[in-house]
Amino acid sequence: MSQQMDNRAWAGLLFLSVLWGGSFFFVGVAVTEVPPLTIAAIRVLLAAVILQIVLRLSGLVLPWRREVWQGFLVSGLLNNAIPFSLFFWAQSQIPSGLASILNAMTPIFTVLVAHVFTADEKLTPPRLLGVLIGFTGVTVMIGTDLLSGIGHNVLAQGACLLATLSYALGAVYSRRFSRLGVAPMQVAGGQFIASSAILVPLALLVEQSWQIATPSWPAIAAIVALAVLSTALGFVIYFRVMTVAGSNVNLVTLLVPVSAILLGALVLGEQLAPRHFAGMAIIALGLLAIDGRVLSLIRRSRA
Repeated sequence: MSQQMDNRAWAGLLFLSVLWGGSFFFVGVAVTEVPPLTIAAIRVLLAAVILQIVLRLSGLVLPWRREVWQGFLVSGLLNNAIPFSLFFWAQSQIPSGLASILNAMTPIFTVLVAHVFTADEKLTPPRLLGVLIGFTGVTVMIGTDLLSGIGHNVLAQGACLLATLSYALGAVYSRRFSRLGVAPMQVAGGQFIASSAILVPLALLVEQSWQIATPSWPAIAAIVALAVLSTALGFVIYFRVMTVAGSNVNLVTLLVPVSAILLGALVLGEQLAPRHFAGMAIIALGLLAIDGRVLSLIRRSRA
């Protein structure tokens, strides 16, 4: 798993950013009527059911080795149960824009975690610089005015940061499935079964989900879209990209705000401001630094 990513990996990240770019919108609609743990539980349970059907139709079965299911449990906890619950609760307390800025901390935590726990993804100056440039671009694009909210509702913002750390740990931990010979779709299917086993009882115990009033059709549609597009399909692509890009897959969180803003302009007719274009350009610069091919080309031309 090299620091440089090929065109296939970048295409996967772009597509994944579109799927995950809509997740903040879907959650924003659903969380006004459904408690956060219940949304997270429904999200992973629906995704688990969908992926089991897809696995059957594809002729794949889940491996039943103990080490694989132990991996599914830890991966489901780090990639789903912890971050989904924390982010959904945080979005009921702070603006989605601020949550997405904090979500862009994921690559920063990831390069640090990968440096400590891996032998082949050590921290390099270009990689760290690229991540910091990309984070700056996210902040510029979404709006520095949201940063004035930092320091208020610290508990919710801390929950977002813990969620991003969990994503970073999950990305590094999930690399083990390649060594175990588990296909990306199998990883996603097993992970969602494990996270459902964690979140469904928790939601029933903490929020008494059966007592919740029937949500409106827009809220139901948002939860279904969240489960089908952002979760079932999204995590299959996530693990597929991971097989060629390693923990660099978490760079998608720098692209998610770009996709969310472009979707808002294309679908909802929202106006693009100069800061949006400036932020996108800065993010692109950061990603070029991380990719490494431009720097390699410059070094070769000098040589």
